[in-house]
Amino acid sequence: MAENMKFELVSPEKRVASMRVTSVRIPGTEGDLTAMPDHAPVITTLRPGVLHAEGPDGTHEYVVTGGFAEIGIDGVSVLAEESHHRDDMTQEKIDRMVEEAARKHNKAKQNFENEPGPVDDAAKLLADMIAMGDHIGLSPKQPSL
Repeated sequence: MAENMKFELVSPEKRVASMRVTSVRIPGTEGDLTAMPDHAPVITTLRPGVLHAEGPDGTHEYVVTGGFAEIGIDGVSVLAEESHHRDDMTQEKIDRMVEEAARKHNKAKQNFENEPGPVDDAAKLLADMIAMGDHIGLSPKQPSL
């Protein structure tokens, strides 16, 4: 079994991280999962949350708002809609993320009045954003639902 694997985290604006790691804990839409060297190949979607990458130089935490993770033979590649190192998160950033999720929820309620699927999905996104903020110690302004 390999001792470590390659980890890449990219968002549309930049490469956020590239390093050798021993494990990556991923906030998946179907639940959190931990990828380690020699993990079976998997592709999963991300929910808003905190991704943990553990390597020889310690654990790094990254806030992700959605996207995809591919666990392959050589390692883990994460394509995030938006991502920031945990240390770079500010109250303003989390407030903006929550406000954007609230706008999507309100738009879904207007456009899909009698169709619960899209409205429920938008409400889940908003709840995940608020929970992520609480998890990292930044309590976002919570819009009324």
